[in-house]
Amino acid sequence: MNPARASIRTPDQRLRVFVSSTLRELAPERRAVRRAIEELRLAPVMFELGARPHPPRELYRAYLEQSDIFVGLYAERYGWVAPGEEISGLEDEYRLAPRDMPKLVYVKEAAEREPRLVELLDRIRDDDGAAYVYFADEDELAELVRGDLATLLAERFATAAAREPVWPSTGEPLVVETGHVTPPPVPLSEMIGRERELARVLDLLRGSARFITVTGPAGIGKSLLALVVAHEVRDDFADGVAFVDLAAVTAPDRVTAAIAAAIGVHDTGEGDFDRKLQVALRGRRMLLLVDNFEQVIDAGTVLRDLLEELPDISLLVTSRSLLRVSGEHGVELGPLPLPDPSRIVDRPTELQAASVRLFVDRVRTVKPDFELTAENAIDVARVCVALDGVPLAIELAAARARVLPPAELLERLRKRLPMLTDGSRDLPERHRTMRGAIEWSIQLVPESAQLLFARLGVFAGAFSLEAAEAIARPSPGAAGAGDGDVVVDLEALVDASILHQRERGDRAVYMMLGAVREVAHEHLLELPDARAVHDRYAAWFIALSEEAEYALEGVSQQTWVDRLNDDADNLRAVMRHLLDTRQWSAAAHFAWMLYLYWWVGGHLGEARAWMNEVLDSGEPLDRLTEATALYFTRAIAFWQWPDVSLIPDLRRSAEGFRASGDLPGEGLAYISLGLAQLAALTPPDPVGAAESLERALASMREAGDTWGEGHALVTIGRIELLQGHYDSALERFASSLDIAQRRGDRHAEAIAQYHVGWVRLLLGQADEARRRFEINLDLSCRLAHDEGIAYGLEGLTAVAAEEGDAPRAGLLMGAAEVLRERTGLYNMRPFIVTSPFVDRVLDGPDAIMFEAARGRGRALSTADAVAVAFQAPDGARS
Repeated sequence: MNPARASIRTPDQRLRVFVSSTLRELAPERRAVRRAIEELRLAPVMFELGARPHPPRELYRAYLEQSDIFVGLYAERYGWVAPGEEISGLEDEYRLAPRDMPKLVYVKEAAEREPRLVELLDRIRDDDGAAYVYFADEDELAELVRGDLATLLAERFATAAAREPVWPSTGEPLVVETGHVTPPPVPLSEMIGRERELARVLDLLRGSARFITVTGPAGIGKSLLALVVAHEVRDDFADGVAFVDLAAVTAPDRVTAAIAAAIGVHDTGEGDFDRKLQVALRGRRMLLLVDNFEQVIDAGTVLRDLLEELPDISLLVTSRSLLRVSGEHGVELGPLPLPDPSRIVDRPTELQAASVRLFVDRVRTVKPDFELTAENAIDVARVCVALDGVPLAIELAAARARVLPPAELLERLRKRLPMLTDGSRDLPERHRTMRGAIEWSIQLVPESAQLLFARLGVFAGAFSLEAAEAIARPSPGAAGAGDGDVVVDLEALVDASILHQRERGDRAVYMMLGAVREVAHEHLLELPDARAVHDRYAAWFIALSEEAEYALEGVSQQTWVDRLNDDADNLRAVMRHLLDTRQWSAAAHFAWMLYLYWWVGGHLGEARAWMNEVLDSGEPLDRLTEATALYFTRAIAFWQWPDVSLIPDLRRSAEGFRASGDLPGEGLAYISLGLAQLAALTPPDPVGAAESLERALASMREAGDTWGEGHALVTIGRIELLQGHYDSALERFASSLDIAQRRGDRHAEAIAQYHVGWVRLLLGQADEARRRFEINLDLSCRLAHDEGIAYGLEGLTAVAAEEGDAPRAGLLMGAAEVLRERTGLYNMRPFIVTSPFVDRVLDGPDAIMFEAARGRGRALSTADAVAVAFQAPDGARS
């Protein structure tokens, strides 16, 4: 491994392992290899499409260049060879792997192999830089991969130790991300022909207007214009641009939550959410780009209220119609300028019409050698006129120009478009043209792809190949359904520009534009097995949640949180389907499997609302469903503001989990019950709390649930700490820390380190306390865990206050306060607080110095505050 490659790490400092294989025949093996890699705390680099031309060669070349180890999996197939290519993506990946990269090659025992794969394997065997071994099944493969990677790492560590550590220390520079503001995505294509409208929006934004709505029918280019504007003005707004996508939001009362999520405010289920949003945005110079507002048009007052309360916030909204609220400036998008086909011969400038330029540009993306000529110019102009200059319609037609010359394209449009648009007289004219173009494009793909398109209408957001395959399998008794190859059909839909493909991290995903998704969903509702498709959709994500449940507790936690964040719209849609179809048990199970995701990701408020629907259904619930719903609603409520009335329901939840055989669930319920008993307002019950917490610990140990055991130990330790039993509290925290480190659970480790730090500080060991809080802060930053970062800053505030360093204490305290306000965590009620340490400073001669520094801390970015936190203190002041 050369020095340059040795320095490349994932954001959390793990080595990258690039996995190359065909996909469909090796799906179980790929999953087994992923698990083996993650168990060794390495980062798998795997493409959903396996060895196919998408993602493009440039992308997997870049990932190979940034990877440390190559793992190749081979069975019977050579892989698909794309048009214009001579080798498959499978062979291309092997060839592109750098010569000095360690290569581990695993070949599945098979009776037959495709001839070109045999040739490839012969060349691999002759490569003295590749280790080559056969395997029988995925279990054997996983064991081989684990052993080979462990041996390889040991060897590489020995040779690299003199150069640099394989596992970098926490002293390496951190990329601190807090608030998780969602940036506008990069536009899928170049904008053409909107120069006037672009200038108008920019003039408004850079002038006195703070609320601009871009209007127009579906497919006219509103979102593209807004994205171009956002990237143009991002430097004009000190706090950046946040992208709020409402494509999957249909209820007006969810708009506030969508905006809050886009700027990184956590939904913890407590407090006034509108108020939280205003607190988080106060004092920030920011543009909110709110896309697809037409389906929640009644929520316009939400935006108006934000502008009234927050003078530094500006809004750029896209909608099919104006919101008609005060302060709104409308910019309407119409069709692109059209040429006059009858004047092209004597006036060639007609071919400079924006609609023609767009058509030519999009054709060249699929047919690079396309040129406007005297023979095809009139037909191109007529195509644009037939499509009324609607950009989406033009792009869909251009995608067919790879196989249809303009004359034939025009002829097909003339035959089909009137028939497709005439049946929708209730729609505006331009909308009918766009809908007709979508329908026309769909009818040009194979029948199996048309059926797949309809079924893909079930997705609320982007989706993977595996998810598409799961919902595409035929329903029992559905004649002719699902006969196509999903990969081939997806490729046909991508080629027709009906689907778009993007990479999210190491995963390839598909997505539809909003107007296309509407048509797909309408087609889905016309299928006789539409309900079955929805059920398969739900089943896929429920299975994903079951896979995620334990993965969220270990070394791959952040990987899974990121993946689930990508699927957030689909997760919400699945839950909505389960609730709307009154599948209470499935809804509770789905919520429970993702419990740690809702917690870590700041979505517990949503989970609480869903489970309230289950409890309020008035229908009989089985014990496990009731226990789960009670836990989400009562335990979450307790975490915010404890109340004695919650105690009976938490006890019933614990008993329900026990009766259902769910011991970890029982343990979690007893933890919350114990806390409620201790903190109940009238009166506290410390004896009952101790008993409940010991029962929680016993349940976790009986179940062999080490994650739950660590959680219980921390909670018991907190109570012992508050009671002044420092030695026993330290023992509990140390045991929890040991479990977390053995599991590779960095979130749990951060929590345990934080609590150890408090014991050390209360024992007068300020230096050791500082070290523990710094470890907690480092881990929390790497996890992008806002609450953990706030706790770390607050712990270091207490250390600085104890040492008499008022300026440092004030600076860190101010930064922590702002972080909590920006992320909606300011109402959270911590068990251990800095106030006794800070109060001593405020009661002393350094109070003015502390408050001045506190003000400066509030003006710091969190990244700058973290940098200050890791600087060595100037020394104690007496």
